[in-house]
Amino acid sequence: MELNLLTIIVMAAVVLGLGYAAVNFYATKRLREGSARMQEIAAAIREGANAFLLYEYRIVAGIALGLAALMALFIAWEAGIAFLLGALMSSTAGYIGMKIATYANVRVTHTADETRDVGATLKVAFRGGSVMGLCVAGFALLGALIVYLCFGWAGGMLSLESGEVATRLNPVTGQRYTLSVILSGYALGCSVIAMFNRVGGGIYTKAADMGADLVGKTEEHIPEDDPRNPATIADNVGDNVGDVAGLGADLLESYVGAIMATMILAIEVFVHTAGFSSQSLLQKLMLFPMLFAGIGLLGCIVGIAFPLLRRHMRAPHLELNLATWIAAGLTLAGGCVLSILLFRGEEAAQLAAAKQRLGPVTPWAAGAFGIVAGIAVGMLSEYYTSDARSPTRGIAEASRGGPALTVTKGMATGMISCLLPVVMLCAAIFGCYLVGGMYGVGCGAVGMLSFVAATVSVDTYGPISDNAGGIAEMGGLDPAVRAITDTLDSVGNTTAAIGKGFAIGSAALATMSMMSSYLYAAADGAMAELALNIMRGDVLVGAILGAALPFLFSGMLINAVTASAGKMVAEVRRQFREIKGIMEGTGKPDHKKCITIASKGALRGMVAPALIAVLVPVACGFVFGAGFVGGLLVGATLTAIMLALYAGTAGGAWDNAKKFVEKGGLAGEGKGSPAHDAAVVGDTVGDPLKDTVGPSLNILIKIMSTVSLVCVVVFQNCNLLMLTHLFD
Repeated sequence: MELNLLTIIVMAAVVLGLGYAAVNFYATKRLREGSARMQEIAAAIREGANAFLLYEYRIVAGIALGLAALMALFIAWEAGIAFLLGALMSSTAGYIGMKIATYANVRVTHTADETRDVGATLKVAFRGGSVMGLCVAGFALLGALIVYLCFGWAGGMLSLESGEVATRLNPVTGQRYTLSVILSGYALGCSVIAMFNRVGGGIYTKAADMGADLVGKTEEHIPEDDPRNPATIADNVGDNVGDVAGLGADLLESYVGAIMATMILAIEVFVHTAGFSSQSLLQKLMLFPMLFAGIGLLGCIVGIAFPLLRRHMRAPHLELNLATWIAAGLTLAGGCVLSILLFRGEEAAQLAAAKQRLGPVTPWAAGAFGIVAGIAVGMLSEYYTSDARSPTRGIAEASRGGPALTVTKGMATGMISCLLPVVMLCAAIFGCYLVGGMYGVGCGAVGMLSFVAATVSVDTYGPISDNAGGIAEMGGLDPAVRAITDTLDSVGNTTAAIGKGFAIGSAALATMSMMSSYLYAAADGAMAELALNIMRGDVLVGAILGAALPFLFSGMLINAVTASAGKMVAEVRRQFREIKGIMEGTGKPDHKKCITIASKGALRGMVAPALIAVLVPVACGFVFGAGFVGGLLVGATLTAIMLALYAGTAGGAWDNAKKFVEKGGLAGEGKGSPAHDAAVVGDTVGDPLKDTVGPSLNILIKIMSTVSLVCVVVFQNCNLLMLTHLFD
């Protein structure tokens, strides 16, 4: 029955999701592009985005093949294949999403110009964004289904041998491994691609954005996206490679990480829990996360279709919220029915042994906790970053006193904003654990991301609208067209803040689940029980080192953005100085030079931070042992969550404070005023925080947990110093 459920629900969701994505892709592409000038600008953006992403993928492909070979040799050959499959799914989703964004942007501009209607323009932008959302969930579930069916079901690794989970022997290391390692390999493949996409795209987009703003806005006092600014095309390219491809790969990785972590926890709970002996219950616990995600994708298809099929879309915020709430509501209802039908035949004693304290509805209840917590964190993110609220308006008011006060006020706002989201996450973790143990925490992460297709669709709509505004400005269209795209873009900023809240929250819960799986796996050897004694020497030192890693990682990213932005600023100044007639509009700026600078800076700066996430836990494990790595994961996770919350909120608040000044929110101030200059400086300081550091920290902790889980089967008993045994 379970296999039939899996086949029907998940495969139907994948086929319908990817099919609807294809329909929306071609429906968007069939629309008209507008004037020759608009088509020329769009072609330049598309060419730059394609060139960067393909070159980035060539670099990442070599690294991925090397990692897959090492995994196949020293961990498990199935894990190596699963790793490559995860990398392929993540890359494909990111590439398709980037492609449709570069087609949709100019069509949004033309629709706004032709109709002068916000609703009609919104429909085009949201249809384009839905392709990314549906591809994220569709490709993620497709890969998970392949791994489960090929290696779990057909490969025989789901069977129980004498009451124990099936294991296999690695001929090189002599270590035994279970299906958990293979599932981890798939999650790790998605994570590695997400890291490079987020880091590379983040460096690219923020270097171009900062270069364009620092010279164009604050020095030359020309509008944003002014065609005279040489960095405008690079800035628009960055929106696509960073905020679309990077965002998609990031949330796909979170989605897969939550599903895989919960499936792995089901296996580990079975292996390590006395009295839990039901093979049927184990398989159902493993299936539930994937089935719940499949129901979520079906709910998202309905939610996304609802506003698109309406004749008129008028209020952008309401329409986007409708899509999300319909998807979330259907997911909750369907998940409840699924949980009851799937677990109702299981013995109460077995459910109790597996810590499913609410009986058949326990996994769904934990998922509901996650959904509520995600919404709460998202609403708090919106509160601290919306220009309709006092925190952001306080930053705007501080800009009257100059850049120093703007930056200081933004830092304080970011720091203060950490507490309440953390309280919400703590409440969610406590609630999930109370009803379902650590497996319940995993279900909470799955619940938080169960309608990811809708949230990514809404998030991707933002950069498409932003690009459309840039094309309107560079194409010399009527200011009324830019007013329409700016309306859509401002709503996109709010939805992006909510999306960042979901990403941070799900990262925290998924990392907790993966960390628990790591401790369970390590308990077979170095650790006698599922516990981490923080006062033991190796664990304490590991925790202190781990706490420092997110700061090192963040500093490296900011340095990479700063270095690339510095070169961009120098180049834009050079062109303003040396190209005759550029300010009068008679000289033509060299956009390709700025695109080259941004591309080289991103590709040069992305490798070292990304490799830290993979190599540090492995190196520490092989030198110091499993206990040290356990501490490393705890320390890194705690500081990364705080830094991610701070970076996302402070950066978003600075950005919206600048927009508040630009639209006349401060009496007597506006574009070109000293207060506006100060607000632009604040926005520039926040750029690498909100779009490079914050999102990348989420991936950092998940990669560290996943790679530690994959490698613990080897280094728990094969480390140079054997510190774990010294501290026993």
